[in-house]
Amino acid sequence: MKLSFMAALLFCGICFGQNNTDNSLYMKAEKISYLTDIGSESGDLYQTIGHHGPAVENEWMALRIYFSDKVAIDVYNKAKKGLELKAAHWYPTPEQQKEGWGADYYKVGATVGLGGVKLWDGEKVVPLNPVTNRLAHVGKTENTSYMEMISRGVSYKGKKVDIKVRVTVFSGKREAKVEAFSLTGEKVQFVTGVNYFKGFETKKGSNYIAVWGKHPEDVAAEIVEVGAAIKYNPKDYVKNTDDGTQYLLISKPGKYLATEIVSACAKEKEINTLDKLEAYIK
Repeated sequence: MKLSFMAALLFCGICFGQNNTDNSLYMKAEKISYLTDIGSESGDLYQTIGHHGPAVENEWMALRIYFSDKVAIDVYNKAKKGLELKAAHWYPTPEQQKEGWGADYYKVGATVGLGGVKLWDGEKVVPLNPVTNRLAHVGKTENTSYMEMISRGVSYKGKKVDIKVRVTVFSGKREAKVEAFSLTGEKVQFVTGVNYFKGFETKKGSNYIAVWGKHPEDVAAEIVEVGAAIKYNPKDYVKNTDDGTQYLLISKPGKYLATEIVSACAKEKEINTLDKLEAYIK
C-alpha cells in the first residue's frame, strides 16, 4: 500500500513527533477561551477558574495546582491512555466515566496533595498564603506541557519571599517533574510530600514514598483505588515527618528543589496495584 505525501507526513508525525501532553487554563464565567496567564492580588481564583486552577496532562494522568491558599497538587487518574483534559474539563459525566473516561478519584483536603509545595520555618509548615499577588501560567514545548504558580509576598521568617512552583509533564513519560524556586534569592526550606488516608498501604525506599488506597472522594461516579508516589534526592532533605494525613519531606535551606511524581489507579491495565507501582519506581 502506497501512502500519499501528506499521509506519510501525518504518519511520521504520529510516530515520531506527536506531543502527548496538554495544558488548560480558562475562566468559568465565559465561553471557554483558553488563557496562558492569569493573576489575582487576593491569591484566590478557586471558584472562577475552570478546574480550580491551571492543569496539565500526559497520557496517564492530569494534574492541577489549586489557585487558592492551598497551592496543592491534585490528580485526575485515567483508566486508559490518552488526552482528556480539553474534552472532560476535569469532570466527565458519570456516563462518560462508565464509558472508560478517567475521573477525579484523588482527594487533597488540607494537605500538599501529591508533590505540592509549602515552606518550613524550623518548627511548622508555612502555607504560600497570604500573598500580595498570585500568578498562574501555562505553556507547551515540542514534547512537554507545563504549569506554573507564583506566590508573591509570602511571609517567611520575618521577610517576604516569592515562590514559584512549576509542574512539567513529558510526552511518553509517566512521571511529572515538580520544581520549586525562591525567586527573591532568599534561601528557604521547602516542604513537599504525599498524602494518604486510613487503610492506605505504604512503600518506602531510600528515594521514594509510594501509597495506595481509596480516597474519600465524592465527585467521581465511583470510588477507585489510587496510587501516588514521589521520588526525591535524599541529599536535598534534612527531615521526614508524618502528621497523620501526609508524609512530608523537609528540605535543606536552598533556592531550588526538584522532585518527580507519578500516579496510577486500579482501573488501569499497566499499573493497578501498589506492588506494580513500586516496581515501576524502582
